[in-house]
Amino acid sequence: MPTTTTPAEEHQARWKEIVQDPSLRDLPYKVETNSRGQIVLSPHKNRHSLQQKAVQKKLDELLSGGEAFQEWAIATEEGTKQADVIWASSGRLQDMKETGDPTTLAPEVCVEIMSDTNDWAEMEEKRRLYREAGAAEVWVVGEDGEVHFFRDEEVGQSEIVPAFPDEL
Repeated sequence: MPTTTTPAEEHQARWKEIVQDPSLRDLPYKVETNSRGQIVLSPHKNRHSLQQKAVQKKLDELLSGGEAFQEWAIATEEGTKQADVIWASSGRLQDMKETGDPTTLAPEVCVEIMSDTNDWAEMEEKRRLYREAGAAEVWVVGEDGEVHFFRDEEVGQSEIVPAFPDEL
């Protein structure tokens, strides 16, 4: 009987090739892949890194029983995406680990930080992909620091972290 792989598993295999390529190791960019497995590079400004750190610190401050991380790779049905910040419970981290590296299971919270190279259509696509991979919530931090919380649609605050501010 032939074995079949899902698109996410194919993107997971492609990501492993990329990670092992020595010419890509020291790039000063966020690296993702698109639906065809092609590399997509996104340069960051310092403001982006500052906002990532602020989100991670706030998540660590407000939640226990899990951890926040920056630049977490998630193999989706349409390429491997790197959420700018994630939070996963201890149990979810273990479940994610079992799917391989990069994970095919999204953490409970995925956060994207907007930059001048992003647009809302791209954020909509990432929100859909993270949710399809199992994220309970996807947050988008606008360039103005406003935090937008999404489940199936935009909500006024996070259900997982209700005390998280709506502006950084």
